[in-house]
Order: sequence, then C-alpha cells, then structure tokens
Amino acid sequence: MSAPSPESDDASLVAGALRGQEAAFSQLVRRHKEKVYRFVRSYVADADEAYDLTQEAFAAAWVALARYDKDRPFPAWIKRIALNKCRDWARRRAVRRFFFGAESIETSPDIAATTDLSDEALQRDLARLDGAIAALPAGLKEPLLLTAISGMSHHDAARVLNLTPKAVETRVYRAKVALARALRDE
Repeated sequence: MSAPSPESDDASLVAGALRGQEAAFSQLVRRHKEKVYRFVRSYVADADEAYDLTQEAFAAAWVALARYDKDRPFPAWIKRIALNKCRDWARRRAVRRFFFGAESIETSPDIAATTDLSDEALQRDLARLDGAIAALPAGLKEPLLLTAISGMSHHDAARVLNLTPKAVETRVYRAKVALARALRDE
C-alpha cells in the first residue's frame, strides 16, 4: 500500500483509511486537529478538557469512519462529532456539579489567566470573552463557534446543527448581541 500524498482530498484519505492505510487517517487528523481543537476549546473554555475532547472526537471518527458520507465535507462531519463530545461533556459536568457541588465554569479560575501572555489587559479581555462565550446557551454558542471560530459558512454550520442557514444566521446574531450585552454589563 502506498502512502497518501499530502495533496489528497479528504474523501480519498477516508477511502484509504477504510482500506487499512493508517497514514491516511493520520493525515486527516493532522489536517483538521487544530481547527477541531479551537472549536472545542471555545466551547468548553478549558484547554486540557479541549485537548481530551479533541482526541475523543477523532477516536470516535475512526470508529465511525465507515459511516462517513463522502458527499459531505469532512470538516463538517468531524466538527459534528466534536460538538456531540462537547455536549456529552457539558451534561457530565452538570451532573457532577449537581451531585458534588463542584464550582460552575463561570466561577472557576480563568484558564486564560494561566497562559503566558505579556499584556495583562489582553489576558483579562480574553478571559472575559471565554467566560461570556461559555455562559451562552448551547443554541446560541454552537452556531457562533462553528461560524466565527471554525470559519464555517452558515450553510455548512446549518448542516452540522440540522438547522436552516437562516436559523444559523439568526442565532449567530443573537449570540453576538448577548455577548456584547454580557461584556458591557460586566
């Protein structure tokens, strides 16, 4: 079996992976891991959790690779899997918080405060923005992250979320209004 070329399209890489070419799936991971991580990181507002969830998303993609529809863009498919992992994480976190009284994500220390940014004002602004995004309801947060952070079009985000493009557009607008309000009121 020959190794896939770096220029291979995603559908060809999936086909190669299904034929047993581990290098093909590795190339898919290398190609998409950064964007998936940024999406997940924005959703959960925790770098370590985002890393773990990104790994879980790619592991789930490997298991479900035979169900991949080559007519769909691979980035939308893997982000849908990542979104489901984020939703599962949020449910588990809510259950733990209920039973064990753990701190909510809004009151826990800001992850951005632990990064090595030289400008303290930028650091505070990023922490505020992360907190405001994390506090959005899922129905607003998910379309915003898919379009603003992941760079998806409203049409592609609509396919991932099983919504219409107009619904995505409306929710992104409402999310931006809610963010502006939350940051202004803070």
